[in-house]
Amino acid sequence: MTILANGENAGDKLSKARGRFRWSDRDYKRRMLQLKKKSDPLEGAPQAKGIVIEKVGIEAKQPNSAIRKCVKLQLIKNGRQITAFAPGDGAINYIDEHDEVVVEGIGGRMGRSKGDIPGVRFKVVKVNGISLHELVKGRKEKTVR
Repeated sequence: MTILANGENAGDKLSKARGRFRWSDRDYKRRMLQLKKKSDPLEGAPQAKGIVIEKVGIEAKQPNSAIRKCVKLQLIKNGRQITAFAPGDGAINYIDEHDEVVVEGIGGRMGRSKGDIPGVRFKVVKVNGISLHELVKGRKEKTVR
């Protein structure tokens, strides 16, 4: 459809056409239909709490050959299961099964995985209300619940 409206009173027709054509823009469509919020396990929130189900080691992508320490957890808010990376040297030792952890996005491109960890989009920030970073540094002790 061609828009040949360029007269003095053509503004209404032009703005209506612009509104229609914006739907062919991928980013506009995703934003308007809130598709990111619907597909995101955290439902648009910056952080979420979850219960640790198990500890898993995930192999890094080529050319690296490492086993990245991650945890499988079930989110409290919606029951979805996600995998989260435990950042820091020996950080996995401070996380046990049935612990309550707080996770946030790992900071990859457009909410996807980051670096050489395939399929992992989140990282652990807190364990039982104590910062994981502080535990790894040795500044704080993990409480016995």
